[in-house]
Amino acid sequence: MATTATAASITSVTLEVADPDAARHFYTAFGVNTRIRLRASEAHSTGFRGFTLALTVSQPATVDSFIGAAVDAGAAVLKPAAKSLWGYGGVVQAPDGTIWKIATSAKKDTGPPTREIDEIVLLLAVEDVRAGKQFYVGRGLTVAKSFGGKYAEFASGESSPVRLALYRRRGRAKDLGVPAEGTGSHRIVLGGTAGPFVDPDEFAWEAATSLAPQPSTASALS
Repeated sequence: MATTATAASITSVTLEVADPDAARHFYTAFGVNTRIRLRASEAHSTGFRGFTLALTVSQPATVDSFIGAAVDAGAAVLKPAAKSLWGYGGVVQAPDGTIWKIATSAKKDTGPPTREIDEIVLLLAVEDVRAGKQFYVGRGLTVAKSFGGKYAEFASGESSPVRLALYRRRGRAKDLGVPAEGTGSHRIVLGGTAGPFVDPDEFAWEAATSLAPQPSTASALS
């Protein structure tokens, strides 16, 4: 099996939501409408869904701009934006339940706020980072960073809209400011060049060729 990032990578991120029209309105206002897909689903889900999407931006003012836009569109603030050892950031939860962290490594502004996103990172909160890392390496992903059993990050291919990382579930929940417990659907489906499969923590992947949006069930945000 090939073991390069170009041979196996994320090609799409689909959020399963109860109301695609409302979610489309939110994500357009938030500013990530071109980065994700939506699909209608009534799958049962309670508590922490086990993942978060993180926006990396250039400076604190841009963090505030994204958080402000999210709140104005209906998001709830889980952690107000604040300085930390690593920079500046905050956490919001979209009306559909998806948790987003917006952060920067910069601690001071160098200009006016923008709406530019440097990178989107999908962090899967898993029970065993080492086992998850081994599983994804077996699927053809390449490890870019690894910190023992706490965190692992994979290299992304040119077609990848996001970078994939693994984080210990309880540690990730604590960082987000939410309880770690949760049951039911993760409400996220990943499209990739190595799918379809389900990982050890029950995150579902689909083959890239099967991800064309269907008029009645899925919608690419535009």
